[in-house]
Amino acid sequence: MEHTPTTVTACLIIIGNEILSGRTQDKNLAYLAVKLNEVGVQLREVRVVPDVESTIIETVNECRAKFNYIFTTGGIGPTHDDITTACIAKAFGVAVHRHPEAEKALRAYIPPERINEARLKMADVPVGSTLIANSVSAAPGYVIGNVHVMAGVPNIMQAMLGEILPTLRGGSTVESVSVTTDVLEGTLADGLTAIQNRYPHTDIGSYPNFVNGKGITTLVVRSADAAANKSAHDEILELIRKLAGNVIERP
Repeated sequence: MEHTPTTVTACLIIIGNEILSGRTQDKNLAYLAVKLNEVGVQLREVRVVPDVESTIIETVNECRAKFNYIFTTGGIGPTHDDITTACIAKAFGVAVHRHPEAEKALRAYIPPERINEARLKMADVPVGSTLIANSVSAAPGYVIGNVHVMAGVPNIMQAMLGEILPTLRGGSTVESVSVTTDVLEGTLADGLTAIQNRYPHTDIGSYPNFVNGKGITTLVVRSADAAANKSAHDEILELIRKLAGNVIERP
């Protein structure tokens, strides 16, 4: 695992042809990243993969060996293209079975006249999984190893994540400070590189934009070390001053 004792890492795997085609826009990434950071888990990577068995299996196995936690969204519904569960089971080398508690929850939620095999498929999970409750539509997610499998529908994903968060063991929480200036990126570049080199354990980002036809640059310092963030931020303010720039309020 690529982490120190105070760093806990995660990867999100977004599964679905509809995301890659542009038909559906992912709305889960930002929410997940914020919530994970609140409990000390740093989202380090995001993969978007198609509904292709070999790709899902390869991606899950690669990522679960690399990060502390894996989260997947999508592909656990009742239709033919919902293949995530079968793929997760193959990635772990286990069978799929119908979980009695999951089936019970579905039968309690779905009217008897609408129960069919397709809907009951949502009670199928890899052997050895622990269920993630779904307070929105009953069909559960599940956890196997360090992989947390969730629905892609945003309000359902959020409900499932709410169940998961208390179970995670986090580390350092990343904090950030920012400043916006009328000095352009090209002018800031050399000085900003020098500051980044002096604070290698921070992540200093530069984000240009235009407001009312004028160029602006927002500089963001991020790390788990609040003192380093402040020192780097202070040096950025001094750099802006030396360049005869102004600190401006974002509209």
